[in-house]
Amino acid sequence: MPFSDRVSISQKIEEKSEKDRLKKLVQSIKPKGFGVIVRTVAEGKKIAELEKDMENLLSRWTAMCKKLPTAHHPSKVLGELNRASSILRDVFNDSFSGIHIDDEELYNETKDYLEEIAPSKQSIVKFYQSNDTPIFEKYNIERQIKTSFGKTVSMSKGAYLIIEHTEALHVIDVNSGNRSNKASNQEDTAMEVNMIAAAEIARQLRLRDMGGIIVVDFIDLSNPDNRKVLYDFLREEMSDDKAKHKILPPSKFGLVQITRQRVRPEVNIKTREEDPNNENGEIEAPILIIDRIASDLERIAKIHENVVLNVHPFVAAYLTKGFPSLRFKWFLERKKWVKIIPRDAYTYLEYHFFDKKGKDIKD
Repeated sequence: MPFSDRVSISQKIEEKSEKDRLKKLVQSIKPKGFGVIVRTVAEGKKIAELEKDMENLLSRWTAMCKKLPTAHHPSKVLGELNRASSILRDVFNDSFSGIHIDDEELYNETKDYLEEIAPSKQSIVKFYQSNDTPIFEKYNIERQIKTSFGKTVSMSKGAYLIIEHTEALHVIDVNSGNRSNKASNQEDTAMEVNMIAAAEIARQLRLRDMGGIIVVDFIDLSNPDNRKVLYDFLREEMSDDKAKHKILPPSKFGLVQITRQRVRPEVNIKTREEDPNNENGEIEAPILIIDRIASDLERIAKIHENVVLNVHPFVAAYLTKGFPSLRFKWFLERKKWVKIIPRDAYTYLEYHFFDKKGKDIKD
């Protein structure tokens, strides 16, 4: 029997076993005279967590029944959770260290909801007030959106993903970037990049809510054991995904096929902007150029002792002005001073690294 068929049968057995387990747990804690609907978020939960949730629902029902005899007509005695509270209901856990809200009404509602489900965590809800900096800029949300929803997704170690959409399926290509290509460590390099990519792909599928067929082109691995480790790791990373999905093992060409339930239209945020040098063209969001420069510098500084960066004057000023400047922060991190030269002839997003002899560093 092929490995993929064995995996599919194994997954079905696991799903049936989990359903039977949940059914027994719910029957043991279900209040008399009530019916229970078990949502997919209950998968893998312990009986104590399910029982606590049941008690919260029962207390809300009891409070509503007490209000009914004295309620004015018409009036609302019980309402559905607002959008923020329903999100917290699904994703909130002990790892949350802060919830920042800039709307006073929503802030109060969230505090009240946390008082019900996790009284000890109520203090992490903070009301954000600032006339100068919007909350999205304060916590770099705009940068994260432009980084996360473009065609190219940067990762650590200089690696990146290319995400393409077609009518029939989604294609994700894993690229190692300017990593070492020495034959002696090709397998290790490919494995390292693939593991980083697997974690990011699981995150991207949730962020963009991509559904249907997704084909991932990982970097080829010649060792079958490494392909098995990669497959298990991807399954583990996607285990928290609430959308129903199925993952097939890597093929001999390094392709992994994923089917994921399409719950709602895919999140598609346009991150490209008008090209200031070409009125009919588009460019990657300028806010990302600093991230690209920093990523290239991390790689180049390991190989070259003296590095000279040539950039557009506006970008040069951004890197060198203020204290501490970004260039000074680079110096503290790498113990190497980067000489920055503004070039009037460069386009806005153009930059090049040179060594001490003036040779363009391309590899």
